[in-house]
Amino acid sequence: MENEELLHALALQRAKGIGDVCAKKLIAVCGSAKQVFCEKEKTLQKIPGLKKRPFSQLFDPSNLKAAEEEARWIEAQKIRPVYFLEANYPQSLKNAVDGPMLMFQDGEVSFQNTKCISIVGTRQMTPYGRDFCERLISDLKSYRPIIVSGFAYGVDICAHRAALKNQLKTVGVFAHGFGMTYPKSHKPYQAEILKKGGFLTEFWHEEKPLKENFVRRNRIVAGISEATIVVESPLRGGALITAAFANSYSKEVFALPGKVTDRCSQGCNALIRDHKAAVITDAEDLVRMLGWTSQERDSNPQQLPLFLDLNGDQQKVVDFLSARKSALLDLISLDCDLPIGKTASLLFELELKGLVRPLPGKMFEFLSS
Repeated sequence: MENEELLHALALQRAKGIGDVCAKKLIAVCGSAKQVFCEKEKTLQKIPGLKKRPFSQLFDPSNLKAAEEEARWIEAQKIRPVYFLEANYPQSLKNAVDGPMLMFQDGEVSFQNTKCISIVGTRQMTPYGRDFCERLISDLKSYRPIIVSGFAYGVDICAHRAALKNQLKTVGVFAHGFGMTYPKSHKPYQAEILKKGGFLTEFWHEEKPLKENFVRRNRIVAGISEATIVVESPLRGGALITAAFANSYSKEVFALPGKVTDRCSQGCNALIRDHKAAVITDAEDLVRMLGWTSQERDSNPQQLPLFLDLNGDQQKVVDFLSARKSALLDLISLDCDLPIGKTASLLFELELKGLVRPLPGKMFEFLSS
């Protein structure tokens, strides 16, 4: 990222009353962050949807001065800017309308063409949640996913440590700047995570972990991943906020079910009850829904049988998908004149026969022989 563009992107990020959605729209209309500051306030107010924005705050000289200081710190600490218009910005997050205009990355990790999941949950995790989290990540090892979490107590740090144990890349998303580590007790893990992955934040280096920052952090955790797994959560908590963000981005959400009397399972059970998350009991639940294949399985492709005994409804779905290659569950149900539940059941049966595989976002793909 060119230095001039970084300076003006930082100044835009610091300006009060602007925000990520507005900032990205300004850049899209003006052509660059630098060009935004070349326009007159009256011109910017004519942009549809931005008439009532406090653009007077944008042109406050202190914004650019502060941006220069932050840019010097970034360069001195070898922090990488992650700008929404550049190739190193995660494509999955780029599709989120409220995704950060600018983030900062410490460590070397690429989100391009890789499997990536977020694992979140309560800070007061139980042995049940810990055992599941560790087993899940161990069983996913052959698929080589990036494990994303928030570097907090409980489920977060358990996920990071399990990823390190299984030689998987892991990324912690901070709710503060890189000038500190929170919680301090997790400092020993920081160097090891940097070797195996890295950290992301949208906050300047002196920003403290304020309460509102954790909600902003959670949207990055959800947006950066193709699926979010809630291991344990009470009825209120940050993990449910992360799940809500994932649902709003049309990402897959999974929740580990538990006893109805267990406080740390009540949030997960509610997600499942309200159809906001799929049940996950082992790695295969995730792999099947996301349509993943591991390196080991890729090296031994199986040829589809030439003749299959299909019933009428199964054949109807196969004929529809074979003509279109892939389609949404709702569209398959509509065009085949089948109820949603029946269609989902048929697709699962066809998956077991090796004819169909699920894709993210409730898409299904036909596997031709």
